[in-house]
Amino acid sequence: MNIKPIGERLLIKPIKIEEKTASGIILSANSTNDNANYAEVMAIGKLEKFPEIKIGNKVIYTKFAGTEIKDKDEKFIILNVEDILAIVE
Repeated sequence: MNIKPIGERLLIKPIKIEEKTASGIILSANSTNDNANYAEVMAIGKLEKFPEIKIGNKVIYTKFAGTEIKDKDEKFIILNVEDILAIVE
């Protein structure tokens, strides 16, 4: 399936947070839950207000934002560009 957002929307793919520290300590799900709103931009609609957002950017978005969809076994989110809080460099 080829998903192309329309309007001022993005298609993002959540990035799984590493649940094990470098020294091998396994973290509980509650300790990594705060970072669950970190994703990679996969496709963009017509973004006139935010030209700095590009495909491949890592972004932080607001919690509970967007609509979750599944394509095969992968989870994606379509959300409004205003729900992007920051680009991670």
